[in-house]
Amino acid sequence: MSSHTAMSLMSVAEFVLWAAVSFLFWKKRLHRRFPAMGAYLALRVTSTPILLLLLYVVSQPWGHDYYPIYFFPYFAVYIASAVVLFFVCIEVFRSALSGFSGLMKFGIVVFRWMVLVSVIVTISSISFAHRGLMLIPDIAYALMRSVSILELCLLAFLCLSMNALRLPIRDMAFGIALGFGLMSSNDFIFASLTSRNSSMTAPLQLVYESLILFAVGTWLTYCTLPEPARKPVVMPVNSTIYRWNDIASALGHTGTQVAAPQPANSFFLTDVEKVVDKVLNRTLKSSESGS
Repeated sequence: MSSHTAMSLMSVAEFVLWAAVSFLFWKKRLHRRFPAMGAYLALRVTSTPILLLLLYVVSQPWGHDYYPIYFFPYFAVYIASAVVLFFVCIEVFRSALSGFSGLMKFGIVVFRWMVLVSVIVTISSISFAHRGLMLIPDIAYALMRSVSILELCLLAFLCLSMNALRLPIRDMAFGIALGFGLMSSNDFIFASLTSRNSSMTAPLQLVYESLILFAVGTWLTYCTLPEPARKPVVMPVNSTIYRWNDIASALGHTGTQVAAPQPANSFFLTDVEKVVDKVLNRTLKSSESGS
């Protein structure tokens, strides 16, 4: 079997896996819990056959002049996927910290600032060596590279804090992070190896596609198996994460303002009140003695 035929079969298998994951994702109503992930799956399932059809047209001898009909839709979907993946990371982070309301609210704020800084650094790191339409791929690849780093950081955070967060390994939030972490690692390894050994592109393409199939198959497994119910997190009072959750809950909340009694501005009025009290007391005593 030639490498071209193998890649074609693997591409068809990938689309079938994406469609199966999307079907189970909607069947189990997971799109209500992870709406951004549902949007990402819908984008992949709807765009893949259209892009494959356009790529077939462009690859024909008579279709080279129609390359723009593939160029613009491909990078439009690519950039849209990068944007949606930012929101997927946020909702996975929110789901993992759902048992700790204080840490979740404070962490989401920090996470959004990290995303903003990441986008700014990504845009500022573009070399702008290309001009015109060729600048679109540079922006798209830079955004996706930033998302991939964010996905790897999210997976590392969940792996290190699973015990503290009482997050089971079969939880869908961890499954989503695991799949994207595998894809991001695959992208970085493939980019590193192809830049060093361009002659090995065909075998590496097969390995790359195999890892993509494995990542999507991981999601299919998570969607197929029953997910354990998340139980309320019960933590001892002296635990570190309990104290962190209380501190995070206190941040951003203003305390109740208590009006302190103000001292009198004039000592003369105080003396007058004392004199009046003495006069009243003497009057009452004299009236009692006379009666």
